[in-house]
Amino acid sequence: MLGKARRSFAISMGILLLGFMAIGFALVYRVMRDSPPPVVAEMVSIPAGSEVVSALNTDGTVQVTYRAGGAVMLAIFDAGTGALLRSIEIGME
Repeated sequence: MLGKARRSFAISMGILLLGFMAIGFALVYRVMRDSPPPVVAEMVSIPAGSEVVSALNTDGTVQVTYRAGGAVMLAIFDAGTGALLRSIEIGME
């Protein structure tokens, strides 16, 4: 009789724990799904007359490769504000 009661208690506690885990997963899923998208700058500035080769939005930065005159440049902008963080000239050896 006591063994049956223990088994019944263990089963009901297991079901209760599974229910709490399901509620926890549902809450985490809901929070992650409804989070707002990251802010991206509406505009970044490169020198006039430049030709844009590529632009990437990665790791909180906007990376723009462009040709200005005879040089190829990489400009790294902050994705939130659009401020220039770094400018690198890409050359050949």
